[in-house]
Amino acid sequence: MAGHHHHHHHVDPEAGDAKVFWAVFVNMALTVVQIVGGVLSGSLALIADALHNFSDAISLIIAFVARKIARRPANEDMTFGYGRAEVVAALVNYTTLIVIGLYLVYEAVMRFFQPEPVVGWMVVIIAAVALVVDLVTALLTYSLSKDSMNIRAAFLHNLADAMGSVAVILAGSLVILFDWWLVDPLVTLLIAGYILYMAFSEIGPAIRILMLGNAPGLDTQSVLRDIRAVPGVDSIHHVHLWQMQEHENALDAHIVIAEGKWAQADAIKHAIKDRLSSQFHIHHATLELECAHHACPEPQMIGHAAEDGPALKHTHNH
Repeated sequence: MAGHHHHHHHVDPEAGDAKVFWAVFVNMALTVVQIVGGVLSGSLALIADALHNFSDAISLIIAFVARKIARRPANEDMTFGYGRAEVVAALVNYTTLIVIGLYLVYEAVMRFFQPEPVVGWMVVIIAAVALVVDLVTALLTYSLSKDSMNIRAAFLHNLADAMGSVAVILAGSLVILFDWWLVDPLVTLLIAGYILYMAFSEIGPAIRILMLGNAPGLDTQSVLRDIRAVPGVDSIHHVHLWQMQEHENALDAHIVIAEGKWAQADAIKHAIKDRLSSQFHIHHATLELECAHHACPEPQMIGHAAEDGPALKHTHNH
């Protein structure tokens, strides 16, 4: 790769793909090792952990496929392109994380009532191997996770797994050394709590994008104020602000051009687009221009529902 552009923190997509691919490979290999180990040592815990790792690999595969799909260009069927594939993948992965978290809570609570013997050092050793693999995976996906909710979901799957391995090592050792079997369900509960906390706090933004919400941190009123401040704008209505995908904001609106300014309508439109782009990083704006005499009657400020009352300044008589 030629010179790195540090101001543009996008990882080269192909390099990112390679990282995700290796992360999947390492996890799949670990799954096999754990199942063999589980069968040999007669440890159900290891086989359960293997399945957990398998779910990790699956979450990475979902993320990987979504990355690939997201880069496909727009076409006649998908005129907005495929960028939201990553958001859908994130939603799927966070949902499965929540299910895993709830299942772990259930398991831990059952363990309090029916403690299970932990089998020997083999379990601890394989858990240590698992921990190394999880850390490798986490390192492979960490830099990508900062920029993409899709990869972040897979990264959290791995983090949850790494914590699970730490729990097995800790609990296993304490049981072997001191017979403290309570440590196992206690640590499991802590991990489950953390997984649920992370998943619930991260799933919101994904749902918000799919629900066509505006970008978190983008204040609709500020955007409206800035548009109204452009010389020649009389008023604005039918506003829709949304996220096309995680890092792409869009707006469409009807702009009423002030009386006598129709000749400058194009310049006014460009001024609005420049302002939206520089102030709010909204690069996708669709503006419908109306002259003051032929503006929509009794328009709504936001969307099309009668909520905010008329947005027009009633300076001229109807």
